[in-house]
Amino acid sequence: MKLTVLTENCAGSGFLAEHGLSYFIEHKDEKILFDVGYTDVFIKNAKISGIDIEKDVNTVVLSHGHWDHGDGLRYIDGKTLITHPESFIKRYRNKDHSMLGLSLTKDEIEQKFKLILSKEPYHISEHIIFLGQIPRQNDFEAKTTNFTDENGQPDFVNDDSAIVIIQNKELVIVTGCSHSGICNIIDYACKVTGINEVTSVIGGFHLKQNDFQTQKTIKYLKEKQIANIYPSHCTQFPALVAFYKNFKIEQLKTGMVLYF
Repeated sequence: MKLTVLTENCAGSGFLAEHGLSYFIEHKDEKILFDVGYTDVFIKNAKISGIDIEKDVNTVVLSHGHWDHGDGLRYIDGKTLITHPESFIKRYRNKDHSMLGLSLTKDEIEQKFKLILSKEPYHISEHIIFLGQIPRQNDFEAKTTNFTDENGQPDFVNDDSAIVIIQNKELVIVTGCSHSGICNIIDYACKVTGINEVTSVIGGFHLKQNDFQTQKTIKYLKEKQIANIYPSHCTQFPALVAFYKNFKIEQLKTGMVLYF
């Protein structure tokens, strides 16, 4: 499996960056675009990397309906788009009631893409699964939210999802923001696949401080003995420092290529 970082918060040499996330994933004959960031930065960085989004990508996976993961959909069309049914709701930040949902409506998306909506796990291929809605079962993740939905109710981002890639009877898990909790995501990926060996986890972990949740997450990852851990995007500096002390992580930058 090969993963190219097209959009990230930090720029690699010669590449652009923005607050967002987009990965180009190649596994066997499948080429998948996982999230698309906020602008067309993912397209520009793909071109620098020798990737033609228009020709090379047939399937796009949207991890959840936040602007920094999905507003790049404005710049592409004609592809299959897989996401959770609630990705298109209107949503707001509690602190100032500013919008943080997608710019495009569901109707506009359906005119641009072949839209596949699923709360259940969805097989993109024999070895790649979109996990759908993640059960939130542990006692330390996804317990609070800073968001409100279109009905004025707390928005826990139920649409937050991830994909899991099976290779050599082991799992590689790719997540966008982990609003549902990275440990919940890993547990569900193991349940869905029936495989408990996880070699790699990459994506936003949505951890802000070196607090109780971060320490519980680190403990969990150590117990799972996951060799490759790449917290990025919405994982803020105090949490990243804690991860570095425990796992000697490498900071993800646009243009980086990872092999799993």
